[in-house]
Amino acid sequence: MSLNLIELNHAIQSHGRVVRIVVAQQAGSTPREVGASMLVWSDGQSGTIGGGALEHDAVQTARDQIVRQKSRHFMQRALGPDLGQCCGGNVNLLFELFNTTPIAEPKSGLFARPVSKNTGKMPTLVKHYIDQANRHPHKIYPALIDNWMIEPITVTQNIIWIWGAGHVGRAVVHAFAAMPDIELTWVDTTASRFPDEFPHNVTIVPQSRPAELCPHIPPDVHHYILTYSHSMDLKICDGLLKRGFRYAGLIGSGTKWARFHKRLSEMGHSSDQVNRIECPIGEPRLGKDPAHIAIGVVHEFLRRSKMVSPSVQ
Repeated sequence: MSLNLIELNHAIQSHGRVVRIVVAQQAGSTPREVGASMLVWSDGQSGTIGGGALEHDAVQTARDQIVRQKSRHFMQRALGPDLGQCCGGNVNLLFELFNTTPIAEPKSGLFARPVSKNTGKMPTLVKHYIDQANRHPHKIYPALIDNWMIEPITVTQNIIWIWGAGHVGRAVVHAFAAMPDIELTWVDTTASRFPDEFPHNVTIVPQSRPAELCPHIPPDVHHYILTYSHSMDLKICDGLLKRGFRYAGLIGSGTKWARFHKRLSEMGHSSDQVNRIECPIGEPRLGKDPAHIAIGVVHEFLRRSKMVSPSVQ
């Protein structure tokens, strides 16, 4: 878990005062782990700390904090005795109020701050923790140490390009947009093909000849090719094979893929290269409804990224 500064700053710009709730400590069985967080503003919220009654109680507390403009406080709950929840564990939530000023990204890559008025200089343990983070940035986790809360900053780990803004493209974009650590670029031929509203973490790229973008795309990118035109799909596949990619998936049937494989081979790509493109995408057995395709695409992405356990594959 990590602090997503882009999401936090977007909420501040859109809603003014925002309270961020983060699980600072937990013991026993609890709905979410340390570092799980959500944002709350006067008439809305995003994210989740889980737990039903726990989250409902926390949201009401956050809205009261916005009214009173209290900068920071903790709330401890024993989930069984206090809220009647079956989990039975204990959780300590940190509430922090952010006003209208965007938060700058710390140079250390960690958001480390005192969460008690009585905290003086940075404790030795906190300094050691930050030093270890600089040495081993992938082995740092959120922690509350000597009244200092320390969280890694979200770093985009997966760049995804969605080609096509039809029904399937829209479903796939919205499925991915809700996930952390993902940067989305959405391409189609004209601005009119995109919806009027779309997730704030999506970059829209209208391009009359989409395949002409391929030479300018970093090679370490995931691609989903979902356009309305088979000829356009073919040109994008050709462009990506020339450029290189981390993953490329093409919507279509086995018949479509057989034709594409033949055409791409005739265009000079080896069979091994062409076979790097996956077609069909997702989990065909789920069905052809856009929502079902999107679910299959995201599950397959998580499986490839080793973000789901083998038991749910």
